[in-house]
Amino acid sequence: MSAAAAAPDRRGSSLPERAAPPGRADLGAWLAVAAGSLGALMATLDISIVNSALPVIQGEIGASGTEGTWIATSYLVAEIIIIPLAAWLERVLGLRTFLLIASILFTGFSVVCGLSTSLTMMIVGRAGQGITGGALIPTAMTIIATRLPRSQQPIGTALFGVTAILGPVLGPLIGGYLTENVSWHYAFFLNVPVGAVLLVLLLVGLPHQKAHLSELLKADWLGIAGLALGLGGLTVVLEEGQREQWFQSALIIKLTALTLVGLGMLFAGQIISRNPVVKLRLLLDRQFGSVATMGLVLGMVLYGSSYVIPQFLAAIADYNALQSGKVVLLSGIPSLLLMPLVPVMIRNLDIRLAVATGLLLMALSCHLDTTLTAESTGSAFVESQLLRGVGTILGFVFLNQAAIASVKPSEAGDAAGLFSAARNIGGSFALAGIATLQDQRSYLHSRRLDDLVNANSLVVQDYLRSSATALRTLGLTIQREALVMTYNDLFWLLSVGICCVVPLTLFLRPLPHGKVAAMH
Repeated sequence: MSAAAAAPDRRGSSLPERAAPPGRADLGAWLAVAAGSLGALMATLDISIVNSALPVIQGEIGASGTEGTWIATSYLVAEIIIIPLAAWLERVLGLRTFLLIASILFTGFSVVCGLSTSLTMMIVGRAGQGITGGALIPTAMTIIATRLPRSQQPIGTALFGVTAILGPVLGPLIGGYLTENVSWHYAFFLNVPVGAVLLVLLLVGLPHQKAHLSELLKADWLGIAGLALGLGGLTVVLEEGQREQWFQSALIIKLTALTLVGLGMLFAGQIISRNPVVKLRLLLDRQFGSVATMGLVLGMVLYGSSYVIPQFLAAIADYNALQSGKVVLLSGIPSLLLMPLVPVMIRNLDIRLAVATGLLLMALSCHLDTTLTAESTGSAFVESQLLRGVGTILGFVFLNQAAIASVKPSEAGDAAGLFSAARNIGGSFALAGIATLQDQRSYLHSRRLDDLVNANSLVVQDYLRSSATALRTLGLTIQREALVMTYNDLFWLLSVGICCVVPLTLFLRPLPHGKVAAMH
């Protein structure tokens, strides 16, 4: 590991910035880390900030419920495509230039979204946000790996981890508050002052690097095209599959074929190109492959629980968007409280123990949510949300650290992109699976409850004769109970999914504690 850390970058990427003193980073390096973390927060926040405002947005721009889903889907598709490409674009343009372009365009596309008066304008703005915001997430990890000495990387990792965790958690709350009290437009205009601060931090904290535009001529264009078609097609299939009845839809069949062609092109690029745009071979490394797999499941739990809890509270407890957002926010409290302790934990805790503990806490939190009833309200999620917050910061932060430490510094950008892409793809898998299982399990539980109601029972007959609306009330009660049982099933599946990847922690290599201490 120490040899890898000392290896020079032969591709002219961001590693010349490691001219900082080996034991302590300067102010510019910390401003760069702050910029990276702020950019990641802004990008992850905008994934979920529109969820609570979506019904209002659809009404004002004249979009149906089905059309409105593309407001969220267009962001995810664009983001997942760009994340693995970030390391290559960083090498072509230089880190500061790349981030300045991404930040300016992200702020501009946010204004387009806020001014949107039609569905087309909104989708263009959201896709633009996704493709520029997605570039801000993995580059934050790259800045930590290349601007900070290894002894101080735990502090940077803690800062990035907290912002990346808080983004999806704060999104529904901020979006709900602005929609209820101001206007949904400001959910997008909020990025203007944040973007201005980000630009200042980038200009001050990152030195200018020479662009290597010649890389464009030697680029793995086959892999780039395959990545766009493969991951873009896969995301749309997962997001829209249930609404389109999966393979009963000609659109889903065509998109699936396009996805397979794209993935084939991506794998072909790995063989043909001397410098593949995405280094999939990193996944063959024991540690990084395990990290990516656990990141996939982590994304499923993060995005899945953030989606299911507001859905349950809206359907069962009649919560509005702001009330649901406050419940989701509970999981962010441990992140804020534990942030000062994270660098100490990274230096002193065995990574295998920390990640296993984090994953098991997340599994326990999901298991606690398998006993929901039709009378459950937000208070039923307090204990599980706090546990989920502790588990998330242990798992997420340590996995980020493992992703950085498991590769050479020259490959930190590639590793960051793959890890972030795995986490987001996990979120897409979760949302697609939840939509499918919700329909199937709700129907199954409804039929089972119907069978339990004995039409010949005197009690049932007396109840149905009691009022004209008794039959309708009975039907609604059965649907409500079936929906509660379905949500319990979803949390159970998330719990089992986490437990399945816990053994992968045995493949993680301990972080080099001795080397960290020696570098102080």
